[in-house]
Order: sequence, then structure tokens, then C-alpha cells
Amino acid sequence: MTKLSIVIPARNEAENIVALVEGIDRALDAHRPFEIIVVDDGSTDASVSVLRERARTLPHLRVIRHDRSGGQSAAVHTGTLAATAPIVLTLDGDGQNPPEELPKLAAPLLADTTGRIGLVAGQRVGRQDTLSKKWASKFANSLRAWVLKDDTRDTGCGLKGFRREAFLALPYFDHMHRYLPALFKRDGWEIAHVDVAHKARGAGRSNYSNLQRALVGVVDLFGVAWLLRRRKKARPLSGSPLSGSLPGDGA
Repeated sequence: MTKLSIVIPARNEAENIVALVEGIDRALDAHRPFEIIVVDDGSTDASVSVLRERARTLPHLRVIRHDRSGGQSAAVHTGTLAATAPIVLTLDGDGQNPPEELPKLAAPLLADTTGRIGLVAGQRVGRQDTLSKKWASKFANSLRAWVLKDDTRDTGCGLKGFRREAFLALPYFDHMHRYLPALFKRDGWEIAHVDVAHKARGAGRSNYSNLQRALVGVVDLFGVAWLLRRRKKARPLSGSPLSGSLPGDGA
């Protein structure tokens, strides 16, 4: 039985994606069998062709392609729907999330005998980004933490681990990947945090600008705050999350 499914949302990362996949394969050698699912989010470069070529000699690599870009949340949702393992680990396709950090995400979930940990959130230390990006991220994280009280320092980190069924029970919306701690907490799950390293981008460029993140972030933040208020306060049953989560839409 597959222990772990690693889901990678990627768009126009032909220069980074194969090295990332190979790094994941090495980093999780002790956790076999596992699967690697790359969801290509409407790339216009050679991403799909280089991945399919690598999959010929890496049978646990699966490639799913969106015919047009739907965004990172849509790609994570598609990959999680396709996953066959009960635990899903995610990381960004640009190579800035070191695959060597994946065992840190898996460990709390695999060791959890209570079944109450739903999400393990990576929190970046020593970020290798521009000053403007780090400042924008710091402001956004501070505002989000003040409004949502999600007890998470860095929700923008792509390194996360979660229970597949718990994720699929969350309300689906664009950019939901930035609010997973609040959404899991809303459904009664416990959240674990681990500090993770961060690397500079090796090639290509980011698919998002600071302005784009800011504009969608304000709308999303108040939407998530509304979702949290709509959840009736109730004590979760022992060993399980709150029942009655809003159903997620398809990706």
C-alpha cells in the first residue's frame, strides 16, 4: 500500500521540475512505497514533455495536466483527488522548497496514534527571496494571523502535510492553499508546525507578483473569516474531526 502521496503544483517549471522530482525520490527513500504526482497547471513550456520522459524510468511518478491554468489551489486539489495514499505532502514546483524537508512533514502524521493531527505546516526560516517579497509576506502573515487567529507564522510555505480525506472535506475555493491552518482548525483538527529551510529559485521566474498576491489576499482573508464565523462551535468527538464540513467543489 502506498504510504505517502507527494503532490507538486507546477506551471512553466521545465528547468526545475525534473531535478526536484529526483530530489524527492532520494529524500523519501526510507518511506517507500510512495508516489509523486506533478500537476502541470497549463504550462506553455516543455514541462510536460520532460516529466513524461522522466516517468519512463521512474514508475511512481505520475503527471496530470490542466488544459489551462487554474492556479495553485486548483492544482493541489486535483493532485489530492488523484492521490492513493492517506497522507499527502505538498511542495512548490520551483525548487525553493528543499525535498529533504519532506520527512519532517510526514513524521508527525505517521506517528500520530490519536488520529487528531490533520495538518503539518512548514514554516520557512532563512528565506531566500527579495526584500520586497519578504516584506510583503511578513505584512500579509501578520494581518492574517490577527484576523484568523490560526497560530501559524507562515501560511505561504508550500511545504505541508495533511490527511487526504480531511483536506477534501474542506470548502474549496481559489487560493485556499494559503489558509489551510485556519480551515483545518475550523474543522476541529490539531495543527503541527515544523521549521523548514528555503532555497533561492534556480531558474525561471515566479508566476505571481506581490501586487497580485495583495489584491486577492484581501478578498480571500475576509471570505475565510466569514467561513470561520459560520462554523458552529462544538467539541470534536474523540479521535475525529468535527463532522458536517462544507463540501468542496471540484478542481
